Amino acid sequence: MCRWIAYKGQPVFLEHYITTAEHSLIHQSLHAEQGKTETNGDGFGIGWYGTRSEPGIYREVLPAWNDCNLKSLAAQIQSPLFFAHVRASTGTATSRNNCHPFSYGPWMFMHNGQIGGYEHVRRAMESQLDDYHYGRRLGTTDSELLFLLALQEDLQSCAVKALTKVLIKVRQYMLDKGVADALRFTSCLSDGKRLFGFRYASDKFAPSLFYRRYDNGDVVLVSEPIDRQSECWTEVPQGHSICFTENKVTLRELAF
Repeated sequence: MCRWIAYKGQPVFLEHYITTAEHSLIHQSLHAEQGKTETNGDGFGIGWYGTRSEPGIYREVLPAWNDCNLKSLAAQIQSPLFFAHVRASTGTATSRNNCHPFSYGPWMFMHNGQIGGYEHVRRAMESQLDDYHYGRRLGTTDSELLFLLALQEDLQSCAVKALTKVLIKVRQYMLDKGVADALRFTSCLSDGKRLFGFRYASDKFAPSLFYRRYDNGDVVLVSEPIDRQSECWTEVPQGHSICFTENKVTLRELAF
C-alpha cells in the first residue's frame, strides 16, 4: 500500500512534511508503520497549487529516498495546498503515468488501496468512460481510472456523491464477476480550494487515514502521522468522507 500526505493552510515549504519531519514521507517510504508494506519504492509524486488554478505536478519512477531532485524541489517550493505520495504498486507497472497524484484541470487526486480482482473488472470499468475521458487515460492503474470515472460523474457539483457513485458501481462489477477480494479506498482530492479525504472498504478494513488541525487552521491529512504526538491526530472513521474548507471541517458518512 502507498503512503501520502496532503496539506492545506498558510503557504509552507514542502520540505517540512516531505523530508524534515520526524516521520516524514521520505521516512515513510522506507519505514511505513501502518501500511501492508514497510517499503514504498515504486515511484513518487508531488502536486502543488500556486498562483494558477491548475496544480503543478512532478512525478518520478525512482524511490523517493533516492531522488535528489525531490529534496531540492521540496526545499524551494512553497504552497498553501499540496499533495505528496510514495507508491507501492499493487500489480501495475512502475512508470511516470502510474505515479500519483493525478490531475485534470483544477482537480488533483491520489489514492491508497486497491480494487480486488482489478484484472477482472478493468475492462468493464474502462467501458464506462466516455470518449473524452477515455482519451485522457495515460496510465494503467485502478487509481487513475477511479479518478476519471469520478470526473465524469461531475466532481464540481458534489465530490462526495460523485466518488460514492463510482465506488458503488465498482463494487457491483466485482460482485458480477464473482470477485471475493475487497475494495479498499482511502483517497485525497482537491480543487485547489477544498481538501477532501475518503476512507472506505467493502470488508471494513480500510487503509488508515488521519488528520491534524493546528490552532491557526492549518490542516494535514495523512495515511499515517508524521510525528509521535499521537494525541494530536484524529482518525477518520471507516466509511466516511471529510472536507476541509477555509474555516470549516465537515465529516460525513458515505451513503452505500
